[in-house]
Parts: sequence; C-alpha cells; structure tokens
Amino acid sequence: MATPNNPRERRPRTVFRRLDGILLLDKPQGLSSNQALQRVRHLFRAEKGGHTGSLDPLATGLLPVCFGEATKIAGGLLGARKAYETIARLGVVTDTDDADGQVLRERPVPPLTIDAIDAALRTFTGRIQQRPPIYSALKRGGEPLYAKARRGEVIEVEPREVDVHAFDLLNAADLLDGQLENGASPNLRLHVECGSGTYVRSLVRDLGELLGCGAHVAQLRRLWVDPFREPRMWTLAALEELREQAGERLLDACLLPVEAGMASWPEVRVNAAQAQRLGRGQGLRGPYPPRGRQVAILDEQGRGLGLGDVDAEGGLHPARLFRWAAEAAGQVDAPHCP
Repeated sequence: MATPNNPRERRPRTVFRRLDGILLLDKPQGLSSNQALQRVRHLFRAEKGGHTGSLDPLATGLLPVCFGEATKIAGGLLGARKAYETIARLGVVTDTDDADGQVLRERPVPPLTIDAIDAALRTFTGRIQQRPPIYSALKRGGEPLYAKARRGEVIEVEPREVDVHAFDLLNAADLLDGQLENGASPNLRLHVECGSGTYVRSLVRDLGELLGCGAHVAQLRRLWVDPFREPRMWTLAALEELREQAGERLLDACLLPVEAGMASWPEVRVNAAQAQRLGRGQGLRGPYPPRGRQVAILDEQGRGLGLGDVDAEGGLHPARLFRWAAEAAGQVDAPHCP
C-alpha cells in the first residue's frame, strides 16, 4: 500500500519502450547530467539512453541525449567542438573553481584594462596545457576525482593538452578605465570555444591567477556542440507540458533522427547489396575515402546504417551498425509486434 512518506510507492512504474533518436536538451541548473538524462529517459519511456558530455550541476544549456541506437554514435559526439558563455567572478577562489564550491581565499582585484584582459585571454588559446579541476569526473583507480576530493584526500592532477579555439571577452561592464565600480569584484562575461576534455572552470581559474586576483565560474551555459551549431533546445518544463497536453506522439516529434548526429563523420553511401554484406559483418573492398578514418555509412536513400572503418587500402569494414542494418541482412530477429 502506498504511504505518504514513501513517494516511490505513489509513482507508477515506467513501462519502457524501444525508441531511437536524439534530444537536444536545455539542461537546467541544479541537476547533474545523469539526473537530467534519467528525467528525460523516463519522460520518453526510452529503454536505453545516454548523454554526450557532462555538464556540471551549475551549468545550463545544450546536453545532447541519445536514445536507443543513437547511443552507438554518442562516443563520437563526446569529442566534438563545443561553445560556452560564462561569467567569471574575479577576486574569489573556490575549491571547485565555480560558485558551488567553498571559498578558499579572497584577494583584491588590481586595476585592469580591457587591453590587459584581452592579452591575458590570448595566452589561453590554441593548444595549451591545462590542469583539470580536482572536483571533476575524471577517474583515477576507477573512482571519480570528486569522490576522493570530498573525502579530503590530497590529489595531484597532471596537466594535459587541450584545444581552445576561442576565449574572448564579451562584456566587462563592472570595469571602467581600470577602476572598479562601487569597489565590488567585477564579473567578466566570456565566450569559449574548445575541444574535447577542456574545462571552462580551469580556464577561468587560470585566467584569474594570471590577472593576479583569482577567479571562479559564477555562471556557465553551453551554447552548442558540433554538429548542432544552431540547436533547437527543449527544456524539461516544456517537454513535461507537451507530454501532459499533447501526449507521447507529439513528444516523440521533438527528437532528431540518428542521422542528424552523424554529420561530423565523413560520409560513405552504399547500395542495397553492399548494405547486406555490411549487415552480415563482411567488409567491402572499395576503395572508399578517406583511408584510415571512421566514417558514417548511409544507404542510397540517406538512411544511416551505422559507423564503419576505412583501412589503409580503402576497404570498408562495419564498426557499429544500427539495429536495422543487421535486421535487413537477416542477422538479428526483427522486433516483435504486439
């Protein structure tokens, strides 16, 4: 019997279903990426789901969520180029390098000019060495660093190379000719474009040190992730309202097809006979370009069949094919229709 003190007993059990596609979620502040994933997975009743690149609980913005067969291309989306807008608060250093952490120290902000800030920003562009935050999801010994940090363990994080394509000042309204308005610590609004593995928190932390006052991320929003440069994002509230008012069919219309996530791979098209061979796990001689690369395999109608590898001789080999490619080749049973 359900009891008021046990909300799980009151919540009906989700009956999951097979669902394929990509949701461009506008993650709200306060939820981890996994919490946001589970919310939308239950909302859509998707059997299988995964997100492509974590956002901190503080952060908002684009979190591509892959359902079903789209999870097979999620790994490639993890390494995609991304863009953020962030507010850096100068003069305050925290243990997490963002506003969710504990304040470690406060320092006065020296007189700063726009030219000085621009010069500092330029030192963090290109291929740079970056030390990830101690509070991060990076694993050591199979355990995330943030778990070790929360236990008070002393952690040394090694620097690593990352790509920062742009680190630009958008607004410095709190600064006026090198003097702070009202004596307050200024906020800098910054634009970041970077490659996989780059931490905006680390960029802001190191920028603050170079400016001589320290800094942390006060706000962070992810704007886009390749290949979704102009994303139509859906908030949790909008999805829940759509489900309530219009039902599951229109909710499913919010999903992009798996092909929308394959634009970052070179494209190879195959005919029906070639698709059958690939679906049976057999390779094709080709030659197919580009050699030595992973490619997106599509049929003659443009439907995605999955990912393949092109060897040094131009031969095409199946890597991660979608369910329907194997079904068409008779390698797996077709789904049961009730």
